[in-house]
Formats: sequence, structure tokens, C-alpha cells
Amino acid sequence: MYTATLLCNPAKPSLDPALVESLRNAWGGGDALWLAPDEAAEFTLDTLPDNQWDVWADLQDMNVDLVIQQTEGRRKKMLLADMDSTMIQQECIDELAEEAGVGARVKDITARAMNGELDFDGALTERVGLLKDLPETVITKVLNERITLMPGGPALLATMKADGAYAALVSGGFTAFTSKVAAELGFDENRANTLHVADGKLTGEAGRPILGRQAKVEALEQITAKLGITESDVLAVGDGANDLGMLKRAGAGVALHAKPSVAAECDIRINHGDLTALLYLQGYSRDEFKG
Repeated sequence: MYTATLLCNPAKPSLDPALVESLRNAWGGGDALWLAPDEAAEFTLDTLPDNQWDVWADLQDMNVDLVIQQTEGRRKKMLLADMDSTMIQQECIDELAEEAGVGARVKDITARAMNGELDFDGALTERVGLLKDLPETVITKVLNERITLMPGGPALLATMKADGAYAALVSGGFTAFTSKVAAELGFDENRANTLHVADGKLTGEAGRPILGRQAKVEALEQITAKLGITESDVLAVGDGANDLGMLKRAGAGVALHAKPSVAAECDIRINHGDLTALLYLQGYSRDEFKG
């Protein structure tokens, strides 16, 4: 048994009931269940449709996301999340670079690294090097003035946590940022890289080993083993090439507003919804949201 979920941007709820009924009828699905009026609906299917991705592409033009997954085991016991451009709307290192006057150069490297065009470790080392001599106080300034949470994040964490799930934030960014974001959202733990500081200034070096793609996979392995759950019990979410390892291993790997090369390798792609989409995918209705 499969479940098809259709959803849109909750800031502009425009999911047409006629569209849902038309697709349900075409695929011979069960009765539609509305998880939120004009925003998210689901129905069951006995088999996977042959034209799933053709329909997906058509719906993308209507600003609607479509996800089809096995019904059994949809509700997950663990959330494993990337931070930059996933739980927050920015890339922290790009914001630091703006303060250092090297914003354009660093943003270009970040974009290429997240698209899988550059080696992550080398790209991080190069970008951190460009931040040398930046006052450590700039980190707090960026956190207070430039960093904003991704819409839907507080509800995602509060709802899954209330249902007993464990939440881990794993980032190729920096602990100075993940610690604050994790505390604000309610993550149980966070893992990230460290920025070296001396005499109140960034040294231009990051701690070793660098936490990249493989470290996120290792976090998945280590935390599931600690909790006594399986990788199929995990919902992972990210947007960059360094997230692909954990996205492919998790029971549900969500490419959230991801780079095209990343989304192409994932079966669950959210391009229009916000982080509450991850709740709808698990069958939560808006009435069940916490926070």
C-alpha cells in the first residue's frame, strides 16, 4: 500500500480539491483525506503509478509538490537535519563572508560545493581561509542580525518531539551557529565544524577532521545504533550534495528546495512547501501540529 501526498506553500494555500479528486480518480486511489484545507491532502494507492514523475512535473508547474511513499512506517522515530538553507534560510559562512567583505567570492564557492561541483573539504578550507582575522564578535552579530529560521521548523520539531522522536542537527557549518539553532528549535544534539579563534579573531582555519558528507552518514549510523532503531526509522532532510549520503540511507530522505543535481537523486522532493511538509508526509494533519 502506498500513500500519495499533495501539498503547496502554506503561505499561499492553493491546492485545488478538483485537482486532488481528478488525480485520485485517474490513479484509482482511496478517498482523499485533507490534512489541511487548501494546503495538503493524501490518498492511498495499491500500486505505484507508471506516470508518477510525468504527473510530478506537471504539478510542479502548478506550484504543487507530489510525494508517493509506502504507507507503512511513514511516521518516523528520528529527524536528521542539515542546517544551512534547511533549518535556517541562510548559509552561515556566506553571511560571515559578507561581514568580511568577501561575500561574492565565498557565495560562488558555496554554491558550487553544494551543487557537487567542488570537493566539500577543500571548498570549506578555502572559504574559512578567507575569513582570517575577522573578529570573533561578528559571529554573534551575524546570528542576531542575519540568521532566520526556515518556516515550519518550530512546528516540525515540536510535533515530532511530542510524538517521541529524537532530533539531531548535522551541519557542514559551524558549532557556533548549530548550538544556538539547535537550542532554539529543540534538537537533542548537534554536530558541526569548529572555527578556530585566537586573540579574539578567526584564524582562518577549521578544526579537523572536517565534518562533510561522510560525517553525516556516520551520524546516521551512530545515532540509530545508540537509540536502538533502524535507518528506515529516520527522516533526513537537506539541500546540498554533502547531504546525499544521509538522504539516500534514511528511510525517508527529503530534498528540501534542493540544488537540481541533488533533487534529481532523491524520490522525495519538496520545492514549494516549507518544513511542515515533512509532517504532512508522515500523515500528521495541521490540527496535530504542536508549537
